[in-house]
Amino acid sequence: MSTTAPQTTGGVGERLPRSDGRAKVTGEFEYSSDLRVEGMLFGATLRSPHPSARIRAIDTSAAVAARGVRAVLTHEDVPAEKLVGSVVPDQPVLAIDRVRHHGEPIALVAADDPDAARAAAATIAVDYEVAEPVVDPIAALEPGATPVHAGGNDLRTVHILHGDPGASGPVVVRGTYDVGRQDQAFLGPESGLAVPDGRGGVDLHIATQYLHVDRDQVAAGLGLAPDQVRLVLAGVGGAFGAREDLSMQLHACMLALATGRAVKMVYGREESFLGHVHRHPAHMEYEHVADRDGRLIAVRLRLILDGGAYASSSTAVIANAATLGCGPYDVPNARIEATVAYTNNPPSGAMRGFGAVQVAVGYEAQMDRLAGALGMDPVRLRVLNALSEGGELPTGQAVRGPVAVPEMLERLVSLPMPARDADPRALPGGAFRATDGDGIVREVGYAAGFKNIAFSEGYDDPATARVRVERRDGRLSATVHTAATEVGQGVIGVQEQIARTELGIPDVRVLPADTRIAMAGSASASRLTWIVGGAVQAACRAVAGELDGLPEGGAVEAERTYRHPRTHAMDPVTGQGDSHAGFAFVAHRAVVDVDVELGLARVVELACAQDVGLAVNPLALEGQLHGGTIQGLGLALTEELATEGGIVRDLGFGGYRIPTMMDAAAVPTIVLELGNPDAPYGLRGVGEMPSISSTPAVLAALRAATGRALVRVPVRPEDLAG
Repeated sequence: MSTTAPQTTGGVGERLPRSDGRAKVTGEFEYSSDLRVEGMLFGATLRSPHPSARIRAIDTSAAVAARGVRAVLTHEDVPAEKLVGSVVPDQPVLAIDRVRHHGEPIALVAADDPDAARAAAATIAVDYEVAEPVVDPIAALEPGATPVHAGGNDLRTVHILHGDPGASGPVVVRGTYDVGRQDQAFLGPESGLAVPDGRGGVDLHIATQYLHVDRDQVAAGLGLAPDQVRLVLAGVGGAFGAREDLSMQLHACMLALATGRAVKMVYGREESFLGHVHRHPAHMEYEHVADRDGRLIAVRLRLILDGGAYASSSTAVIANAATLGCGPYDVPNARIEATVAYTNNPPSGAMRGFGAVQVAVGYEAQMDRLAGALGMDPVRLRVLNALSEGGELPTGQAVRGPVAVPEMLERLVSLPMPARDADPRALPGGAFRATDGDGIVREVGYAAGFKNIAFSEGYDDPATARVRVERRDGRLSATVHTAATEVGQGVIGVQEQIARTELGIPDVRVLPADTRIAMAGSASASRLTWIVGGAVQAACRAVAGELDGLPEGGAVEAERTYRHPRTHAMDPVTGQGDSHAGFAFVAHRAVVDVDVELGLARVVELACAQDVGLAVNPLALEGQLHGGTIQGLGLALTEELATEGGIVRDLGFGGYRIPTMMDAAAVPTIVLELGNPDAPYGLRGVGEMPSISSTPAVLAALRAATGRALVRVPVRPEDLAG
């Protein structure tokens, strides 16, 4: 059968508006927080005010007697498995005998209205024996440190030894770098609606990134078979990794089954900051060795990530950070020791970039230091050392397909410089007329980065798609069903475009994602376009040959599962192994204006170049490049979830500052389509990469403007002034 489909509009490569765009812009789109059914109750959560304490007693009597209350639940009411976790089941559904972080959930209330539920939860009396929290991840790993969990505070350590780890050379630069705690800061807080199905099971309408893993954890906690728990994706108001773990999913289902009524739970902004994981704070000690021509000889790295109170996806994040820790460069010799530690800080987990963001801050600062020590142009140094096709990572894995780092950097260098804006609001601090324009320095910085695509280390990472084509009134129409979660990244449109291309049918509808079909995996690791796209392509090709003879009123259907090339576990001693399915490469050029007297900075332009393999939808692609780039700008200058003694201090967007329109830079984009040899249409992942090199590019420009080392992000005004 020929795989060449008839031409149709709206296919792969076309620049199309989002199919849900109009509804979202007009306010007609139904997010999970908008859901409601007749007679539903509202759930609320009591959370710990302490980062570390033993629970001596919980008294719920006042809450049980409160107006409108229908159920009050504690850990004693969890029907079955009392511990959850997407990778390591170490987190109590509700705190049992102790709390390990500020905001840990302790008890649940269902009531007739949300105010009554919150008021009743506040009356629950908990007798705490407060303990000194473990908040420094470096100290947490020292002998004699108080264990956060019985097994100790070393959640996982990854060692990578490559070539001669002790190799020396004539030029050596060392640096210590730190990255603060960034929050995903999605605009739609956690929310969902649990509805008893009348047969002992439950339907959960939920904003999530991974329907099937949620379902399996909920079913285990409820003591139900997986097919008794059905999850349906509700409208998601952003994710960026924070919806990979359970938040209120199991809580809402427990309340629904306890009351026999539908229960809705919606977090406010403060509770959202407490109720999900954050990006891992990082401490990095780097040493780069080169010859006098600038060629890298060796890289040595000691990395510590703060995993917080529970494992979440930390074991995978530390592996990513370690394997990517030398950057997109040819490094013949390496020694990497990377550890993620338990602390009593808020749990850390998945966030856009998944370990690659933190190490990029370190290795790109080191490349600039090395260029300075050699008296070499920093872009030339990067081009000289860039990986090439077939080049080896420190794990010994060879990179398949083109490596675009030199071309991306050279294209960025060739961009014209932005003109100076005469509007005083365009100056650093201009929105507040903080400067009159004197003492402002404009400088440029460059950075490159890369990241793995899809899940790694032997994890089975399939996606299944079902495609059905019907002939009605002489016309063909197609439906596509997968469990791929649309979290704002555009995967619905990707499925539509692939189906149109493969079938030659313009009328394509993607059914709502749910657990009635086999898994599609998570909306993470920049994997859905590749993996789900491969499944949709395969299912379409399975039915395409039967369309010409399809009778009126007839239908043909096929279901197919797609997997990427196999990955493998790393050697536990040397870290060697083909642990990743594929890679994508990115680079940025930052142009900044800095008032060096006041310590105020404005990123004027943050140009992004990325090899995407193939642009399925160039319009949607630009949105991803813009959004990820501005998220990296936020980490560079403003975004940090501050904690003090384990207590989260910024519980709102007043204190936690995401970039506004006044802060956002112009983001010119350069899109390369060099192709991934292992993916359908040559696709590479897109979503995470722009957040990787944008932060170090801003830092490079700030260093050039101020002459300061700037070894920690986010950078504060006091770091820039004077």
